[in-house]
Amino acid sequence: MKLSHKHTPYSEIFGHASDFKVRYEFYTESEGGRQNLPHQGIRSDFWYEHENHDSNSDYMIYPEFLNSDGELINSGEVLPTGVATMWILNPEWRKYHQKRIEVGTIGFFKEGSRRTAKCEIIEIIGLHTNPVD
Repeated sequence: MKLSHKHTPYSEIFGHASDFKVRYEFYTESEGGRQNLPHQGIRSDFWYEHENHDSNSDYMIYPEFLNSDGELINSGEVLPTGVATMWILNPEWRKYHQKRIEVGTIGFFKEGSRRTAKCEIIEIIGLHTNPVD
């Protein structure tokens, strides 16, 4: 029997909107990705392309996956491709990311040193208005 937990929305946990939204595509196992799709609530890190930061720097920016209707997935596996809202965990880092993240930026979900999905930032939501400390 497979147990499934209900995800508590990050908006309830943090008390504000997400920072930005991405369109993602998970890599297949043969492409170096995961063996199985993750479940809602995965705490993968995020790295994005920008000339002013180290390519070895991963950031604690967690995804929260949406279904094909744009609604929050409460439990279970996520879609292999889709849209996720992104949440910067440490508000003190928000100032750093405000200067670098923009629509069209390419990023990756990472688990350890492995890139598990490629992403493109498609919308800025609360990045410039959410708390910074």
